[in-house]
Amino acid sequence: MRIDIFTLVPHAFAWMCEQRPVAAVLGSALDLRIFSYRDFTPLRAGQVDDEPYGGGAGMVLRVDVVDAALEAAYGAVGECSPRVIALSPSGRQLDQAYVEELTAESHIALLSARFEGFDSRVHDHLAPEALSVGPYVLSGGEIPAMAVIDAVTRYVPGALGSTESTTEETFSKELEGRSEYAHYTRPAEYRGWGVPEVLLSGDHARIAAWRRESSLARTRA
Repeated sequence: MRIDIFTLVPHAFAWMCEQRPVAAVLGSALDLRIFSYRDFTPLRAGQVDDEPYGGGAGMVLRVDVVDAALEAAYGAVGECSPRVIALSPSGRQLDQAYVEELTAESHIALLSARFEGFDSRVHDHLAPEALSVGPYVLSGGEIPAMAVIDAVTRYVPGALGSTESTTEETFSKELEGRSEYAHYTRPAEYRGWGVPEVLLSGDHARIAAWRRESSLARTRA
């Protein structure tokens, strides 16, 4: 799978490239490429944004800058092979169904902006699909981009220690979209806080029933 990131802050992604799941498949099953708009801007002195027409606070990422970056990476408009997605608080909200939809893609490109976002012509003509990580505003698209990368990469073979890690988890089909059941580990008792006896019983049928009830309770809560 290939994921391209277009950003004004390329160094923001260094940390996640050293962590699992990305680090486990980076350079093999995952091809992650990071593009800086400043490397492709047709403007002088690395300019990438400008004041909004009509006035107002903040700066807007220019459409000609985004277009130049996409053309440098993929060729003329209309010839782009990846699924191009702009990161915006007004976009379709990321959920498990959306994540699984993206895992089916072989190549996606995530466009990140800062502050006041993109010139609207980016949404209209270059990246009609927009993705949001929630009904709130962040200073830029870098954190949403990292959320998308992490969520999608977990499904790349080899990214996690076990192939079962993405089966029985919150929102999975195996749990019918419910929250995952509670987990416990050693010590079996700590400061008087014990582990449910059923989990220590070795009775797999009882454990499965308990986990189902735990999942239902957490979902209701």
